[in-house]
Amino acid sequence: MNQTGKNLYDQNQIISSLDKLKHWEKIYQTKDFTEVGWYQKTPTVSLSFFEEFKIHKEAKILDVGGGDSYLVDHLLDLGYLHVYVLDLSAKAIEKAKVRLGKDASKVTWINTDILDFEPKEKFEVWHDRAAFHFLLDPKEIENYVRIANESISEDGLMLIGTFSDQGPTHCSGLPVTQYSIEKLTEVFSPYFQKTNCFQTDHITPGGLRQHYTFCSFRKI
Repeated sequence: MNQTGKNLYDQNQIISSLDKLKHWEKIYQTKDFTEVGWYQKTPTVSLSFFEEFKIHKEAKILDVGGGDSYLVDHLLDLGYLHVYVLDLSAKAIEKAKVRLGKDASKVTWINTDILDFEPKEKFEVWHDRAAFHFLLDPKEIENYVRIANESISEDGLMLIGTFSDQGPTHCSGLPVTQYSIEKLTEVFSPYFQKTNCFQTDHITPGGLRQHYTFCSFRKI
């Protein structure tokens, strides 16, 4: 196993797809989104990515693990016309639809595990803040990278946010894979070229400081 696959990988830590679904459905059924550690009323880092690359309003945008995130609200407010939100949890999507009200019809909702995603179209932007790092098995990580490559259009863009190598080892009761800038770049290097990477802190609703690695990539 190479360095990319090591980290926290342990067969005993890998949960089945069904258990994973049950876990996230319970999280979204029992917690208000403003209570979860990844909550951001205004996702400033993600929004700065759209500004930095001057992403046009008709771009097809896929938010992986978007669930009940507020990114979709901001993208709609900014005038983006083709926003897709993918999440494993039907409850998370339901809550987001309720929050958006009539604007929910402007979004394409995809209820599936990203590892089961079979894209029917190409996306110009792939966004994932804090979903990718829940993958521990090197084979699942490779599968994610392959699906991203198949889903993103030529010269398309990707923003990935994960816990850094100095960040938490667990989130919402599950182990995560930590990523340094170098490690995250290496994982996506077969199909993507790094454009910008940095590390930053996120403050949870409970006041905890979590260290993140963010990288933007362009498809080769």
